Amino acid sequence: MQENKQENPPVAELEESLGAGTTPAESTTETIPAADAMPSQEDLLKTAELKAAEHHDAWLRAKAEGENIRRRAQEDIVKAGKFAIEKFAGELLAVKDSLEAALANEQQDAAALRAGVELTLKQLVSAFEKSNLAEIHPLEEKFDPHRHQAISQIEADGEPNRVINVLQKGYVLNERVIRPALVVVSKARAAPAA
Repeated sequence: MQENKQENPPVAELEESLGAGTTPAESTTETIPAADAMPSQEDLLKTAELKAAEHHDAWLRAKAEGENIRRRAQEDIVKAGKFAIEKFAGELLAVKDSLEAALANEQQDAAALRAGVELTLKQLVSAFEKSNLAEIHPLEEKFDPHRHQAISQIEADGEPNRVINVLQKGYVLNERVIRPALVVVSKARAAPAA
C-alpha cells in the first residue's frame, strides 16, 4: 500500500498540469488542430514563395536606391570640384574689369593711373580676404620650413634663423600653404680666426 502512495503523487502532478477534470487524451486533442484546419504543404510552399518574392523585390529596390545615391554623390563631387572657385572667380571679374578700364583710357596721367591701380589692388585684396586667401610676409619672424622657403643664408647681427629679407610673399588658403614665401635667412657670424 505504501508503494501505491508513492506512485500516485506523479499521477496527481500530471493531472494538475493537464487541468482539473481532463484526462490526458482530452488535453492533447484540444491543443492539436484538426487535420482539415491545417494548411496543405502546397499552400505553405506558395506562401513561402510569395514571401521570398516580396523580400527579393524589396532587396532589389534597396539595391537600386543605393546605386542611385552613390551615383548622385559622385555627380555632386564632380560638380563641387568643377565649380569650387565660382565665388572667387566672380570676385576677380571686378578686378579684371578695372584693369581693362584703366588700359582703355589713354588720356590718363601717371597719378590717375596709379590711383586706379591702387583701387584695383584693393579689389583684389578684398577678393582674397573673402576667399580666405591670406599672404605670408614673414619679415623678422623665425624661419618656419613649413611656411617659408629659404633661398640663401646671410651672416647678420642678432638671432640666427630669422627672416631678414622677403623676396616673394607666400600665400595660405584656409591655413594651408599654397605657395611658401621665398626668404633670406640670417645665420650667426663666424668667429674670427685667431
